[in-house]
Amino acid sequence: MITDPKSSKVRGVAKLNKKDARSETGLFLLEGPQGLKEAIARPELLVEVFVTAEAQERYQDLISNLDVPVQLVSESVMKVLSDTSTPQGTLAVCRQLDVSLDSVISAKPKLIALLANVRDPGNAGTVLRAADAAGADAVIFSQNSVDLYNTKLVRSTTGSIFHLPVVLGADLASTIASLKQADLQVFAATAGGDLITELDSVELRKPTVWMMGNEAWGFDDETLDLADRQVALPIYGRAESLNLATAASVCFYVTAMAQNS
Repeated sequence: MITDPKSSKVRGVAKLNKKDARSETGLFLLEGPQGLKEAIARPELLVEVFVTAEAQERYQDLISNLDVPVQLVSESVMKVLSDTSTPQGTLAVCRQLDVSLDSVISAKPKLIALLANVRDPGNAGTVLRAADAAGADAVIFSQNSVDLYNTKLVRSTTGSIFHLPVVLGADLASTIASLKQADLQVFAATAGGDLITELDSVELRKPTVWMMGNEAWGFDDETLDLADRQVALPIYGRAESLNLATAASVCFYVTAMAQNS
């Protein structure tokens, strides 16, 4: 059992909570049993797993199925490895995924989520999870969006990060041009402005990209001009608007329903 929170092994793994270390090593951290359960289906991405004695006993069936080194650690060590105040007792070191836009397009996708300058890790992770649940074929992160491997983002996907291709660092102009060339329509989900079409009046059976903007300011004019249409969700009650993750979920699901009907 590793009991020294200051050991070189512990310090090295804990550094992966920082973006610079993740970029340098090509690794990221995955906390919690649900994410670990999903990662088992992608064994080529798992490197090493750390567990507390309590978690080892509680998740015995899960841990016994692992084909990588499993390190038993003390509770104090797990607190250093985790970026949460109440760690869940399991933490995996994983290899980062590398997916190209060309590979996504060649698979003839019907539904794609495009995050344009989305900065909040919790929102981005929830959008990715919603895209997975709706059966989306891929998620694309723009250059200025949050790091996919931010530990909060990874945790909020509850394992969906392993279920569908994710393209990183996309230049919006060239990416959208490539998607349109592949006969995908690109809709910008927006709350207001000119040239707005309401969700219930757009054709969603065609291959569709939903572009979701920044939580605070949405889209700049240059980005909006890249979309085929600006689409707003109708508000039937008194709320001013929906938050990013909720709006994304609605867009993905109504599209999936139209495409699968």
